[in-house]
Amino acid sequence: MRASFYTAASTAARLLAGLVVIKLVASFAGPEGVGKFGQFMSLMSLLAVLAGGGISAGIVKYVAEYRDDKVRLTRLLGAALWYALGASLLMGVVTLVFSQPLAQWLLGDSRYASLIRTLAVAQFGIALANYVLAVINGFMDVRRLALVQVAGSILNVAMVAWLSHWLHLYGALLALVLGQALWLAVGLPAWWRSPYFRRGMLRLRFDGDMIRRLARFSVMTLTAALLSPLVNIAVRDYLASEFGWEQVGYWQAVSKVSDAYLLFITTAINVYYLPKLASIDDRASLVMELRNAYRFLLPLVVVLALAVFIARGWVTLLLFNEGFASANVLYGPQLVGDVIKIASFVLSYLMLAKAMTRLFVASECVFAASYLGLVYAFTAYFGLVGAMYAFTANYTLYFLFNVWVARRFLGGLGQWSPQYP
Repeated sequence: MRASFYTAASTAARLLAGLVVIKLVASFAGPEGVGKFGQFMSLMSLLAVLAGGGISAGIVKYVAEYRDDKVRLTRLLGAALWYALGASLLMGVVTLVFSQPLAQWLLGDSRYASLIRTLAVAQFGIALANYVLAVINGFMDVRRLALVQVAGSILNVAMVAWLSHWLHLYGALLALVLGQALWLAVGLPAWWRSPYFRRGMLRLRFDGDMIRRLARFSVMTLTAALLSPLVNIAVRDYLASEFGWEQVGYWQAVSKVSDAYLLFITTAINVYYLPKLASIDDRASLVMELRNAYRFLLPLVVVLALAVFIARGWVTLLLFNEGFASANVLYGPQLVGDVIKIASFVLSYLMLAKAMTRLFVASECVFAASYLGLVYAFTAYFGLVGAMYAFTANYTLYFLFNVWVARRFLGGLGQWSPQYP
């Protein structure tokens, strides 16, 4: 019960922080600013994962497995830290070198190059913060993880409010960068005071065996981390060229609402579900875990999606302003897609938890490409709302694919049960 309370509190803090930030951006930059805000957030998401080498999921999995084996745990964490800091150094240098063209490409203004350079320098701190949070998550220390996330969210909102007051859109984007790095100032002392902390966990170690184990997760995580923001950047560029940045702002606004209300569900999947699946080896327990996930998550996402749809006009006015009223027609297909998305995630995490590297990478590439193709096809026929139809259609195909994968995997562990969803 306490674990659920702490998770809910941390998720609520992150949700509130995200909504306050988007409200601030909408108030002084309008739909066009929200569209560009989305572009920068995609770059941040991309670099945040690349900075740590994309091994957070691997750290969670193997810490959960090795938590009672001090020798292997020390080897794992030393190798993970070596991997993450090396990747952050590489990505920081690359981002610095290409800061000018990145600013022009993403934000249409080379004056934002200094912002990209700040993001490059912050990569080291972001990578270390991701490492600390992954270790805490791996130990299933929900209370400590929640406290770090709540404190980090409060600091982030305060910084956005302060800097956006003086520098408007530039200040809001700069605050997001600095706020990510500031999570380290909260997370490191919290981890340091935990009963499972050992100084050896902060000692760099090159361990070929552990690095190969982590690299499998790196490939999977980096594939998803690279493709999702890159495809979203491509979609925004395409929509901007076809309909203008104001229309992109409407699309981004509805997508942001979708991300916000789904945050509780995706957090539960990451905090509880992934470590749980990683620790289960027998078929009966896996089937039971999948069934429980569907029984709890699907009714919840349906209720939330329906509530957002009914209150979409009020939601748009509350989170943005009256200038975003045209976004209301986009909610319907997006919310249907959200339900199918969560149904897909329940099964797709089986590939991640069981390190099905090649299949996971292949599926991410195929469905990223299909989404982009569907956006081009559907918007040509339906207009801007076609992007939402493409989202729903693509996740429907992805869900069917994951049903096939789960059936094959579980069927290989024992006799198949036709009652499996």
